[in-house]
Amino acid sequence: MNSSAQPPRSAFKQVESGFEHFIFASRWLMAPIYLGLVVAMGVLLVKFGKEITHLIAHFSSMDEGQVIVGVLTLVDISLLMNLLIIIMFSGYENFVSKMDDLHSHADRPDWMGSIGFSDLKIKLIGSMVAISGIELLKAFMNVDTLSDRHLAWLVGIHVTFLFSGLIFAIMEKLGGEHH
Repeated sequence: MNSSAQPPRSAFKQVESGFEHFIFASRWLMAPIYLGLVVAMGVLLVKFGKEITHLIAHFSSMDEGQVIVGVLTLVDISLLMNLLIIIMFSGYENFVSKMDDLHSHADRPDWMGSIGFSDLKIKLIGSMVAISGIELLKAFMNVDTLSDRHLAWLVGIHVTFLFSGLIFAIMEKLGGEHH
């Protein structure tokens, strides 16, 4: 009597299998996010073009500090674009799909396909520290025009990123010893 009230075990297994395939396929919802990051790189490229055009056009009338701030802005954009590449490549390969057709490509970066989620977190916080450091250096180049409160916030944010990076690195080191 009980056996007629319960569906066969195989029906539950089919539902479970279908659900698992659906969940697994949902990883493709990340693909448009990576495409959006490619678009963001295009926006940053336009910003870089504007910055370098401004730097070249006004070079003769700029003082040394303004030139340094202009160059630091270019470096800042470059670091951000490098970070986006790392996030796109490693995120796509780790969470969406392997880029099998590109494994033998001559220009394929050596790190591609080998950066795991833990490595990605460390690279992300490292890049944030570098970008924050550049912003802080740019602020120090214009220290006369900024309030103490503004500078204090910049230093506080940079120190927060720095300590976060150290804590992430220590956690990864400790976690690696236990595996």
